[in-house]
Amino acid sequence: MATQAEILWQPGTRELKESGMARYQAWLAQTGYGHFPDYPALHRWSVEHLEAFWESIWRFTQVRASRPYEHVLDHPAMPGTRWFPGARLNFAQNLLRHVIDQPDDREVITEVSESRPALRLSRAGLLARVAALQAALKSQGVEPGDRVAGVVANTHEALVGMLAATGMGAIWSSASPDFGTAAILDRFGQIEPKVLLAANGYRYNGKCFDRRQQNLDLAAGLPTLAGVISLPIVPELGHPEDDRFLSWEEIMAVHADAEPVFVQGPPDQPVYILYSSGTTGVPKCIVHGAAGMLLNHSKELLLHGDIGPDDCFFYFTTTGWMMWNWLASGLLTGARLVLFDGSPGHPDMNRLWDLTAEEGVTHFGTSARFLGNCRKLELIPGRSHDLSALRVIFSTGSPLLAEDFDWVYHGVKKDLMLASISGGTDICGCFVGGSPLLPVRRGEIQCAQLGVDAHAFLPDGSDAGPERGELVCLKPLPCMPVGFWNDPDGSRYRSAYFEQFPGVWAHGDFIQFTTHGGAIIHGRSDATLNPGGVRIGTAEIYRQVETIPEILDSLVVGAPDPEGDVQVILFVVMAPDQPLTAELERTIRTRIRTNASPRHVPARILDVPQIPYTRSGKKVELAVARMFQGAEMRENTGALANPEALEQMADVLREARLLA
Repeated sequence: MATQAEILWQPGTRELKESGMARYQAWLAQTGYGHFPDYPALHRWSVEHLEAFWESIWRFTQVRASRPYEHVLDHPAMPGTRWFPGARLNFAQNLLRHVIDQPDDREVITEVSESRPALRLSRAGLLARVAALQAALKSQGVEPGDRVAGVVANTHEALVGMLAATGMGAIWSSASPDFGTAAILDRFGQIEPKVLLAANGYRYNGKCFDRRQQNLDLAAGLPTLAGVISLPIVPELGHPEDDRFLSWEEIMAVHADAEPVFVQGPPDQPVYILYSSGTTGVPKCIVHGAAGMLLNHSKELLLHGDIGPDDCFFYFTTTGWMMWNWLASGLLTGARLVLFDGSPGHPDMNRLWDLTAEEGVTHFGTSARFLGNCRKLELIPGRSHDLSALRVIFSTGSPLLAEDFDWVYHGVKKDLMLASISGGTDICGCFVGGSPLLPVRRGEIQCAQLGVDAHAFLPDGSDAGPERGELVCLKPLPCMPVGFWNDPDGSRYRSAYFEQFPGVWAHGDFIQFTTHGGAIIHGRSDATLNPGGVRIGTAEIYRQVETIPEILDSLVVGAPDPEGDVQVILFVVMAPDQPLTAELERTIRTRIRTNASPRHVPARILDVPQIPYTRSGKKVELAVARMFQGAEMRENTGALANPEALEQMADVLREARLLA
């Protein structure tokens, strides 16, 4: 059972009276839904009265629909739930509500890139570019239901592409230009796009990467394309000389006088196709619907994130990660969005803190890995930068270590909400996260989010209470996928989430809920270790190892031992000039034994040059574990940020006689 963790931050008068969550709380009382004195009471109502809660979110966030819904919920059992049947709406129109109402010269997008000068886009400018691209897409034959795909950097063109496509009733899907050609074709080849937006290149960490030949190869590998729109991310590179390619500059000029269109569709009209990581096979194509994305992101950003029209919202992400979609939905709040395309470590690890100070960022989003690296470098941006505007830090991608909570409140700012959030591509949102009405406790996510009936289940399907278990959701959410692409009978979708516990969504995380309603993620459940039949979350080991100064990074997997049990294998990346000595190995084992348990102690500790990561910054545990099962390591390595790391690990394992 988790002990009562130290409180690091308490909500003040502003959060309790003026935050988005507080205003919603007051609105519920005024409109007759009920008086809820605190967050636990509000959450309890939101899951016990699911239809009333989601109706209130529709009303409070003022969803724009050309036809009202007939009722909130059809078929409440999972899977197969239908939300707000009868309604007609458009996703992009709702995201752009502030822009459409007042298309003036107020800055709505700030783009900062390694590849070209900064760009500042007004509301009127954004709307004009969306309209121009829509006219170009229409000229290429794009109709509602068609797919528009983007190999795009995190620049304004990606945002314009998504808004233009979903505004027309088409479906948007994106990948980052640093993906390999095969990895992109594994994704887009399944969904058969009609038009491709493709970055001509990008700069990262001071280096230029020309992607013109890759774009020609993609065009050849996607026979359904009517055309490719080449984006001048690196202006001096120009565009491929090919009749299938149109230049972004030409499109914007030719269609400068176009008017935007917003095709109305049903609530489950597909707007996004996202992908599973693809590190152990061909990625799953996860289809998300208009109302689900709109309502859930409204709840998460306006209420839990406390983002409003006077704020400035930044999230470090690429377009191949669901956090880009989350950032894009920030438009619905009326806040200014800051887009960053480049390396967070160039020219040094102060780059994002520089950006936060320069732009007056109020909401800063990043990965747990980034915060951990800042801690290890002993940065203190709160002293070196003016972070007076900063109110909220979002962290996701992996569990945030308790020591990184300490670092944020010591090195960044004492008076801010550190919202560690966890969910996934599967829902393009969060199960657990922050709330401005609750304290931040060391090492804990604050709460289950409103409307999320989240629990930890034991393998037999019973509730784990305050113990560790499988993260499940007992009631449907609007943001659950409308399905998988090319899964006509829904069998793959049901198998992915509902096979383990029929009628219950099993998410695949190993989680623990505390007695006061907080949550601790212990890693992916498919990567949990099982020595002696006892389940161990990988995050429990990372919490011990990655606070040792001599160790920069680590990865842990379970491997079969000769007795038929599981042995824990720990890979470590050493700091410069720090060898992995027998004494340090003893220190590692002692710390793990003392602070976790004897079963957590690794059988082998191996020094490797680097840890493999996905392009969204997640450790690739499962692909490494599969090496011991004889799986082919090169399966979809284009989905990895550093595919050579797998081969390096294999070499180390062979040298240690752990792999044939």
